[in-house]
Amino acid sequence: MKKILSLSLMLMVCIASMSQPLRSEEIDKLVTRTLETFNVPGIAVAVVKDDRVVHMKGYGVRSIATGQKTDENTLFAIASNSKAFTAAALGILIDEGKLTWETKVIDIIPEFRLYNSYVTEDFNIKDLLTHRSGMGLGAGDLMLWPDSSAFTKEEIIHNLRYLKQVSSFRTKYDYDNLLYLVAGEVVARVAGQGWEDFVEERIMKPLGMKGSAASLRRVKDNSNIIDAHVPVDGKLVVIPKYQSDLLNPAGGIISSVADMTNWVMMQLNRGKYGEGLSKQMLSERVHREMWTPQTIIPVRSPGPYKTHFSAYGLGWGLSDVAGYLQASHTGGLGGMVTQVTLIPELKLGIIVFTNQQEGAAFTAITNTIKDGYLGVKGNDWIKTLSENVERNRAEAKKITDEVWAKVEVQRSKTGKPVDHSVYTGTYTDSWFGDIVVSEEEGGLRFRSVKSPLLKGDMLFYTGNTFIVKWDDRTMDADAYVVFTLDREGRAEAFTMDAISPLTDFSYDFHDLHPGRKETR
Repeated sequence: MKKILSLSLMLMVCIASMSQPLRSEEIDKLVTRTLETFNVPGIAVAVVKDDRVVHMKGYGVRSIATGQKTDENTLFAIASNSKAFTAAALGILIDEGKLTWETKVIDIIPEFRLYNSYVTEDFNIKDLLTHRSGMGLGAGDLMLWPDSSAFTKEEIIHNLRYLKQVSSFRTKYDYDNLLYLVAGEVVARVAGQGWEDFVEERIMKPLGMKGSAASLRRVKDNSNIIDAHVPVDGKLVVIPKYQSDLLNPAGGIISSVADMTNWVMMQLNRGKYGEGLSKQMLSERVHREMWTPQTIIPVRSPGPYKTHFSAYGLGWGLSDVAGYLQASHTGGLGGMVTQVTLIPELKLGIIVFTNQQEGAAFTAITNTIKDGYLGVKGNDWIKTLSENVERNRAEAKKITDEVWAKVEVQRSKTGKPVDHSVYTGTYTDSWFGDIVVSEEEGGLRFRSVKSPLLKGDMLFYTGNTFIVKWDDRTMDADAYVVFTLDREGRAEAFTMDAISPLTDFSYDFHDLHPGRKETR
């Protein structure tokens, strides 16, 4: 009996030593160090464990312009963490018997078309949420990004048919945003009300997410909201927050970590919420499907969490960490990034929101907190990730410095000047519309008609290749423009590609194929 008791005590001590969650004071130190290391003005963190909020706090400032403090009720754009809300909205409609995961999209939106007709005919609701359409990474995002688009929702849905498949249907993971816009339209047509109204009335209101809104324009009280910050030449600047309603079902929700704890607890309880979990937002059947792998994501190495599988569910990324299922998602818009991480078997949720676009910051905080609950030791995530960031920046700087050095060499040459008239004119792309290349003040200028922020000087690089240097230097997305000439030596088309490997994938210049529009 004593031996059994002794073994039991030893087991309890062993279990306790493996699970050493960070105390609130330790989280405070962690976040403070993260703010300084990654040059982030403000961060908000919440930790949910066993249906209780065990830590919830804001750090730093909402804006470097005002110096006002961040707190747990400070509003952030949660960006692509909005995708899980869209999946949940569809799940509610499925529970009501109004559609199924296998319902064909063309049965709800008859005008919906993708590049290949057989894909269109077989494309179902689940396919909208799982990044397996066959379109490339971020395909068509230039219709949404940067935030100056003159495209309408109807035009975006129509233009999907022009985005060529780069892989076979349902065979490869390539993250997209536009199909979540279509998913939002499915919600609207089936529910008979806009996606924004549905999400606020059917999800946010029941969960008590009182400060949250389905878009920036719908926020009722702007007195406690962050500014977005980006580094330009090593110095942080404030940029306008993303405002277009087009992106809402894919990334438009505004919330606080305080409100998001209610969302997280509903998820950890598989659709149940309220006092004594007496209410049901989603059936367990529907919720289980959301956390079921739908699209396989290759795992490069097991890493510190011994991860052997990675997949995308319905609005959630799924993987195994130290033997547990993890459901998580990140989100990013200009000047802000967020992360929500759930480990259901531990009833653990970690929410980290930031007002700067360095994703290493939220990863360092989430992983450090997670390590305590998983019993993983020896990782200094801030050190590891900051070294990775610096290495990646140095590699990107080397590439861009070489490009600009070559541009300067070309500028200094005194030979025959470039004949700009060869390149000037209006070019048009099937899904992006018109692009004007004009001569102004002795140089070439690039201007997108449908996306006004995409404008800048075109600098000669070599041959028929130019570099477009965007006027808005916060975009960090300068690009090659490579012209092809006709038999008379006049430019008839061009292709584009980002210069820096750190350029956000939503600048999908590589998907453009503009050809000359007018003839002379």
